Amino acid sequence: MIRTSMLLAALLAAGSAQAALQTGDIAFTSFNADEDGLSFVALADIAANTTIYFTDNEWTGAAFNSGESYNQWNSGASAVSAGTVVRLLAYDKTTLSASAGTLSRTSVAGNTNWGISNSGETLYAYLGGSATTPATFLAAITNGTFVADGSLTGTGLTEGTSNAIRLTAKAGASSEPDFAQYTGTRTFSSVAAAKAALGDLNNWTIDTVNNSASAALVPNTTAFQIAVVPEPESYTLMLAGLGMLGAIARRRLG
Repeated sequence: MIRTSMLLAALLAAGSAQAALQTGDIAFTSFNADEDGLSFVALADIAANTTIYFTDNEWTGAAFNSGESYNQWNSGASAVSAGTVVRLLAYDKTTLSASAGTLSRTSVAGNTNWGISNSGETLYAYLGGSATTPATFLAAITNGTFVADGSLTGTGLTEGTSNAIRLTAKAGASSEPDFAQYTGTRTFSSVAAAKAALGDLNNWTIDTVNNSASAALVPNTTAFQIAVVPEPESYTLMLAGLGMLGAIARRRLG
């Protein structure tokens, strides 16, 4: 009985374990250079005590340059469910905060310009051992270009998808928009469908005039509703567990 209980506990623990975030597991949903704010949606469950770094230092293809800033967001004591939209408020202020989890400054010498620029600004979100040593790039957004204002080389991010959004690519958008927000549907049959919608700039409202007054605009933080489709690994784990439990039952009957 004890062995069976231990087996069940192990299976439950393995089935509920949350894998580390991968490229594209979050996506930006708003950018506001006037309020110095951002928001992003979790496209996978984010485990408790996960730290995501954000920087507007340009990636050179091998490292970040310097002179701007690093911040970090921590999911907190509880997991953040897929579909949750997290708003990062007053990113450049000492009173910065987040609608879920916690947002704080990361002190790196020579990097104290915390403001989000209304021109030529690229922001990256990533996992890493520290703010300056990215291990997994999750997402990026720019109101400039991914050539002149920060590279995607070596990041695994792809312009034109949900993980690398170039706001200036939308026809009719300002050449350097202050504000942009995803305004498409928030109900999806799959994560892939959500990513496709987020990567389509037709689903975004983007400033048409540079230097617009956008500081008071509040992004939509309504959660995305994404149908859960079990991963193949979950089916494999479940079948393996059922097989082991069946074997135990047969041994007892025998």
